[in-house]
Amino acid sequence: MTGRVVVVGSANVDLVVDVPRPPKAGETILGGRLRRSPGGKGANQAVAAAWAGGADTTFVGALGEDEAADLILVSLGGAGVRTDLVERADAPTGTAFVTVSPDGENAIVVAPGANDHVRIGAAQAERIAEADVVLAQLEIPLDVVAAAAAAARPDAVLILNAAPSRELPDSLWEVVDLLVVNEHEAADLAGEPELLLKRVPAVVVTLGGEGCAVLRRDQEPLRVPGIRVDAVDTTGAGDTFCGVLAAGLAQGLDLPNAARLASAAGALAVTRPGAQEAVPTAVEVAALAVGGKAR
Repeated sequence: MTGRVVVVGSANVDLVVDVPRPPKAGETILGGRLRRSPGGKGANQAVAAAWAGGADTTFVGALGEDEAADLILVSLGGAGVRTDLVERADAPTGTAFVTVSPDGENAIVVAPGANDHVRIGAAQAERIAEADVVLAQLEIPLDVVAAAAAAARPDAVLILNAAPSRELPDSLWEVVDLLVVNEHEAADLAGEPELLLKRVPAVVVTLGGEGCAVLRRDQEPLRVPGIRVDAVDTTGAGDTFCGVLAAGLAQGLDLPNAARLASAAGALAVTRPGAQEAVPTAVEVAALAVGGKAR
């Protein structure tokens, strides 16, 4: 593996149920069978960076002292993610409640649990300082994201996946090299995606099945087209995109080519149920990115 990525973020156990349609306010509907699987934006992105992206990947997060934590650690380790800096907290492992409709669309509610206890200690800061790319999200406290940014070396790339949407302090805007958002998150932060370039040097806007848009200061916007696939479950697609994007940049790809790989990985992820279980291999991603067909 080449390129070093440190992912600082959340880890959850996902409780997933198939539903005929999203329930309305105050409504109870019958769903299908309950699935329990490893998830969390940070852990998902770490699996994607290591498994689909082929990068030397460390996950920095927090888990409880419970069986759910073991489920997540087994998944991370199986993907080749380094977990020696994951700490245990006096709180239950984070839990996400996920509904998936027949078209693959999902709705998610997260109980953070141990994710509120993620911290950047001396060992975590040292590993971050060795990374080529540091990737964080917003399912953990903002001061932890800021501490991770402060620990990164000056020539490293700091990627912030601003999800779920939260107001960001000026101090964090000032250190982000690349912002990754979907259309809704972009609107929440700035109204128009192009306005985000006043705050950060580069932005990637994910567009679901339509691919993504790459925006950079003083350059023409670039559109990476989507790859048509039959969607089964979109739960981890955005996280797979972010992890592979980080891995590509860590291994020396420029932003457009890293985004093309990430788009292929995200397309493959929606063809399978689950989050971390749906992450494709690096070989599958490369094949689809150069014109192969998803199965």
